[in-house]
Amino acid sequence: MKRLIGKTCLVTGAARGIGEAIARAFADQAARVIVTDINEKDGAALAADIGGEFLRLDVAKETDWLALESQYPTLDVVVNNAGVTGFEEGATPHDPEHVSLDDWRAVHAVNLDGVFLGCRYGIRAMRKRGEGSIINISSRAGMVGIPAAAAYASSKAGMRNHTKTVALYCAQQGLNIRCNSIHPAAILTPMWEPMLGEGAARENAMRALVKDTPLHRFGKPEEVAALAVMLASDEATYMTGSELTIDGGILAGSIAVPGG
Repeated sequence: MKRLIGKTCLVTGAARGIGEAIARAFADQAARVIVTDINEKDGAALAADIGGEFLRLDVAKETDWLALESQYPTLDVVVNNAGVTGFEEGATPHDPEHVSLDDWRAVHAVNLDGVFLGCRYGIRAMRKRGEGSIINISSRAGMVGIPAAAAYASSKAGMRNHTKTVALYCAQQGLNIRCNSIHPAAILTPMWEPMLGEGAARENAMRALVKDTPLHRFGKPEEVAALAVMLASDEATYMTGSELTIDGGILAGSIAVPGG
């Protein structure tokens, strides 16, 4: 039996990568999927391919969320997946000493303000029915320090904590609205491509990037999507405020890789 029959699910940052995999997995499980992204071309193409609906959404803009709320006043699942690293426009400093305030704020605007606005919308859109699932895609970086990506790590840690706050608030309100976070590590998505190259160099780069991962490989977007399906479904109705790591075992201990 399909696990998301009758559920309306919204995914942010869904045009590519993990968001795309989640949108496809939801559609495969018979959900009505609302694809949102600032990438209109790829987002609209994905929606058409999976039989969903596309809406342009800049998660950092409150006006975009308010427009979304008027168009989709009720729904069952919100996946706050849209995010940036801060390196999209090139290798600018993001360490704690040299990152500019503007660059710091730009990362937080998408990764943390966007999640705040998405959770707020989710609560409002689920309140009438009194139930639903909010899923925040955080990162391993939200659980450990990342010296070269201070803003990214800070924003993902803030997302981790806000997930718990939302979960407790909804419970206090007597709502069966669950809020959980997923924390992926190295997942092979298009954002990695500039660092990988081609041919033999690509294989060497991939091995180097996951050498400290116990499972010795990148994760797949579909593996993250499988967790999102579970959290969106009625199989996880007693899970709220939880954080699920999907990292090939890297947070299981200090760097200790089987087989050297």
